[in-house]
Amino acid sequence: MESGRLILSGIVAPLALVMALAALAAPDSAAQEAFSPSELTRLPTDAWLTNGGDLYNRRYWPVTAINRDNVAGLKGVWRTRLGGSGLARQYSGEAEPIVYDGVLYIVTGANDVFAIHIDTGEIVWSYKADLDPTISTICCGWTSRGLGFGEGKVFVGQLDGKLVALDRHTGQVAWSVQTERWQEGYTITSAPRYYDGMVITGYAGAEYAARGRVKAYAADDGSHVWTFYTVPGPGEFGHDTWPDDNEVWQHGGATVWQTPAVDPELGLMYFSTGNPGPDFNGAVRAGDNLFSVSMVAIDVTTGEYRWHFQQIRHDLWDFDAANPVVLFDVEIDGVVRKAISEINKNGYNYILDRVTGEPMLGMDYVPVPQEVRQATADTQPIPRGVTAAPVTIDIAPEGAVLLDEHVYVPFWSNGDGEARVVGTRSGANWPPSSYDPQRRLLFVCVNERLSYYRANEDETDMPPLGERYMGGSFGGVGMPTTGVLAALDVTTNTPAWRQRWPDRCYSGSVATAGDLLFTGRSDGRFMAYDSDNGMPLWEFQTGAGVNTTPAIFEYEGEQYVAVFSAGNAFASSPRGDSVWLFSLNGTMDPVEAPPPSAFIGRARGGGGTAPAAEPTAPADTVAPAAPMGLPNLDNGATLYGLVCELCHGADGQGGHADGAPITPGLTLPEAVSVVTEGRNTMVGFGGALSADDLRDVSAYAIGLVEE
Repeated sequence: MESGRLILSGIVAPLALVMALAALAAPDSAAQEAFSPSELTRLPTDAWLTNGGDLYNRRYWPVTAINRDNVAGLKGVWRTRLGGSGLARQYSGEAEPIVYDGVLYIVTGANDVFAIHIDTGEIVWSYKADLDPTISTICCGWTSRGLGFGEGKVFVGQLDGKLVALDRHTGQVAWSVQTERWQEGYTITSAPRYYDGMVITGYAGAEYAARGRVKAYAADDGSHVWTFYTVPGPGEFGHDTWPDDNEVWQHGGATVWQTPAVDPELGLMYFSTGNPGPDFNGAVRAGDNLFSVSMVAIDVTTGEYRWHFQQIRHDLWDFDAANPVVLFDVEIDGVVRKAISEINKNGYNYILDRVTGEPMLGMDYVPVPQEVRQATADTQPIPRGVTAAPVTIDIAPEGAVLLDEHVYVPFWSNGDGEARVVGTRSGANWPPSSYDPQRRLLFVCVNERLSYYRANEDETDMPPLGERYMGGSFGGVGMPTTGVLAALDVTTNTPAWRQRWPDRCYSGSVATAGDLLFTGRSDGRFMAYDSDNGMPLWEFQTGAGVNTTPAIFEYEGEQYVAVFSAGNAFASSPRGDSVWLFSLNGTMDPVEAPPPSAFIGRARGGGGTAPAAEPTAPADTVAPAAPMGLPNLDNGATLYGLVCELCHGADGQGGHADGAPITPGLTLPEAVSVVTEGRNTMVGFGGALSADDLRDVSAYAIGLVEE
C-alpha cells in the first residue's frame, strides 16, 4: 500500500476502484455473465462482448449516435499507454478490445492483458504472460488478435500454446491449460471464442509441420471437451485426399488461426483453414489435401464434422483462408438465405449457404495451368462476381517470367538459371471484414501485389514437429503494394465501391448504422469513411500504426469508439503501446504523426517491454558505422529471426511479408548500410539496433545467400 493505492500485477490502481470492482465479484456473478447464445448473437447495443461484436462476426454497430453528420466532432477522451508491452520489433498490436460493465480489456503482442476503466482510462489490473523469449515456431510476428469473455473470466490464447482464464475483476489466473506445445509448432494467435460454457480455440503452425485442429475446453475449469482435426486421419472422411505412401498428413497444416463464428439456431460452428504443409512443394502431397484452404462447419457441441467447401484444391501458393468467416441472413430473389462469406488471399470472395455449404451465387470450376512435378489440381472453383482487386497480371516484372495471367500460376524450383515465376496475391489477410445488414455490403481490406514462387524439390523428408516445413519460398518482386478498401454487394458478389490506397490495407473494420465505416491505417491514422461511397469523413492521428479492429459501445448513455494503436511487424508500421477512447464529448486532439520508420523499443527482450513509449533514437539518426570486427553469428541468427525473417524468409529468399530475396554478393559494410538506412520499401533499423547488432545480423544475412 502507498498513498491509498493498491498494487495489482505491477500496476498501481486506486484502492476505491479495486474494492468496488471486487465487490461486484459476488458468488453468482460468473453465472450471471454466462452470456446466452441468444445474447451473443444479437447485434451489440451497449457492451462489445465478443471478438467480432457478435457470434456471427459481423462487426456492426446498430446505433446512430455517432453518424456521418457529426463524426467530424469525434475527439479523444483518453489515451492509455500499456507500460511498453509489445513494443519490441517482433511484436504486432492486432487485438480487438472487449468492453463490459465499464471496463475495457485488451491484449498486446506480448500476450500481456490489461483491464482499463472507461471512466478514467486508468489501468485496473494487468496480467503478464512472461512468454519464453526462445519460442521459435512463430510464423508471422508475435501477436494476439483478441480475447474471449464470459462467466466472469477473460480468456487469452498464448503463443506458447497455453489457454489461460483470468478473473475479470482482479486479473488473477482462474485456470491455465497447456493445450499444445509450441516446440511442436503450435501457437495461438486468434481470440478464443466463448460459447455456451465452452472456450474454443484454433492454432497457427502450418509452416512448422503442425497438423491443424480446433479444441474446446470447459469455461469453468479448463477441462477438455472435444477436438476436431482439420487434416483427417486414417479412416476419417477426407483422408483419401492425402497420399497413402507417406505420413505427410501428420504435418499437413490446414491450421485455424482466426476466431470461428457460431449459428446457435443451427448448432453449427464455422471457420476457415490455412494452407497445406509443406506450403510450396506439392509433389509430396498429391491430392486435394482436405480440409486445407476450406470453409468448414462442425457441430458446436460435439465437434463433429457437418460440411466443408474447399476454396483451393491442392494449394501451392500459401493462399490461406485467413480472413474470419462472416455469417449473415440476406434476401435474394425474395427468399431470406442463411449465408456465410470468406474472402481469400487469392482475391476471391466465397459466399455459401451456411446450412448446406453449397455456393449461393454460383461457382465455376475452371481448368488451370498444370505442372506435373507439383501434382497440380485439374480445376479450381472460381466464385461468380467481380473481385475487390484485380487478380490477373498482363506484364511480367523485370527479371521474371509470366507463365499465365491468372492467379493459379504453376511453378517449380526456378534453379539453373530459370527466371522467377510470378503471380498475383491481390486478396485479404487476417484483418477482419465487417457486414452492414441494411446495405447488404461486406467491407473488405485487400492488397494489390505480386509475388514470385519457388519450390524446393529436395525438401521431401518429413520433418520433426516444430521444424520449419515450407518446401520452398515466395517473396516480393520489387513492385509497390497498394491497398484497396472495398464494399462488396453480397447479393451479386460485386463491388459497390472501391478506394485504392497508396499504402498497404492492413486493418480490420467496424460498420455502423450511422453510415460509417471505422478502420485504421498503417501511418497511425484512425479513420471513418462514408459507408455509401468510401469517402473519408474523419481522421485522427494516434501516433502508431492502427493495424487492428476497433470496438464500439455505449456507457452511461454515451457512445464510444475504442482502438488499439500499437503498430505491426508485417505492415512495418510505427510502433506504440496505446489504447485510445473517442467520443463526441472528447477533448483530446490528434498527436504528431510518427516517422515511417520509427520503431519503438529494442529488437530483443523476452517481454517486449520498454521504459517509455518513445523511439530509442530519432528516426533520422543513422547508427555509427558498425565495427568490422568478427561478427557474432549466433546473435545475428537470433536478430534475423526477430526482425528479418518475416519479410525475407528463413533462407533469405523471401518471406510471408513479401520481402525481396537478399541480394547476394554484398560486402559486410554494404549490408550494414542497407540494414541501417533501408532500401526501396525496406525501412532502416539504425534507430532500433546497436552498431554491434547491425554488424551481426548483416553478417548472418550475407551468409544465407553466399554463392
